[in-house]
Amino acid sequence: MDTKKLILRTKFVDRMCHWTMVACFFLVAMSGLSWFFPSLSWMNGVLGTPQLARMLHPFLGTVVFVLLICMFFRFVHHNMPVRTDVTWFRNIVDVLMNKHTKPLKIGKYNAGQKILFWCIMALISALFATGVVAWRPYFAGYFPIPAIRLALLAHSLAGLGLILLVIGHIYMGIWVRGSVTGMLTGYVSRAWAKQHHDRWYEEEVAPSKDTPAKHHS
Repeated sequence: MDTKKLILRTKFVDRMCHWTMVACFFLVAMSGLSWFFPSLSWMNGVLGTPQLARMLHPFLGTVVFVLLICMFFRFVHHNMPVRTDVTWFRNIVDVLMNKHTKPLKIGKYNAGQKILFWCIMALISALFATGVVAWRPYFAGYFPIPAIRLALLAHSLAGLGLILLVIGHIYMGIWVRGSVTGMLTGYVSRAWAKQHHDRWYEEEVAPSKDTPAKHHS
């Protein structure tokens, strides 16, 4: 790996947290969809028998929640709104067309990624809270039946919303060439950083260009 042309964008611990969460979320989403849509009942086979799937679903969901909370504290300082986010919104068409004709003053994450970050955190919190209410045999007994029914409805809607957000996240990751590789290896090229996250490059990467592959938070 030619570290002179590459920048460490995502540390190993963050990548491991991300991909472990992805694996658990895939299993939880598959089993959840199988109960929401009867025609997809075959999906709960990813967790074994239907009984085993119902037992493992909330535990794996809790793992997803815990990992996302860890990621929240790791990345929240990069996802706070800043004034230059407005520039990204004003040029949203060019962004979607993958055109980079003008500097957009984008930090480590762009405005769209920030919105995704906060929406995912809100939905996973809702999923965890509603999931606890409906979690048999541990917690459901403490709540009245109407509350459990409402929790199940809210849980299902939040789950569908999160799945749609994740699909959008995957699509955009594939659309912006180099993003998936960056999350697998942790490294992106200097050209990629300058093109897609110019303010991050100028503030954190360019000043240390004489120190190849420096770790950036």
